[in-house]
Amino acid sequence: MKTTIKKVCLLITIFLISTTLSAQDNKAYEKAKTEIQEQFGVFPTMFKVYPKHALAGAWENFKQLNSPTSKIPPKYRELLQLAVASQIPCAYCIYFHTASAKAFGATDEEIQEAVAQGAATRQWSMILQGNQTDLAAFKAEFDAMMKYMSEKSKK
Repeated sequence: MKTTIKKVCLLITIFLISTTLSAQDNKAYEKAKTEIQEQFGVFPTMFKVYPKHALAGAWENFKQLNSPTSKIPPKYRELLQLAVASQIPCAYCIYFHTASAKAFGATDEEIQEAVAQGAATRQWSMILQGNQTDLAAFKAEFDAMMKYMSEKSKK
């Protein structure tokens, strides 16, 4: 009998906690949805398809990474993301970050270079990874190169 009562109490507690959390998730979702609509004039699909219980956190992250206090200026942030998007590759992201970079003043030449920089990183990554280059040896060699170039530039 005591075991049954304990099980019922546990089930009731779990139900009440999950109901409370669900209500909090819904309130946070609605708040995030309203802010997104106010920011963009619509509720974009990229947010519509995001899990409702996690949207508030994703929106907060999005706002923080794109805030005026970001250490990376918006144009450069978009060019970085375009380089990554080109390597994934993601047609949605490429479109988004190209348009955003242009909106923040990026030229066609800067966009082309950002994509080429991303490609160069991918190329050298493949060369090093594919040849199973020792990471510790690579770091030591690179540090020596940087020291050499730094000393050379002082002359």
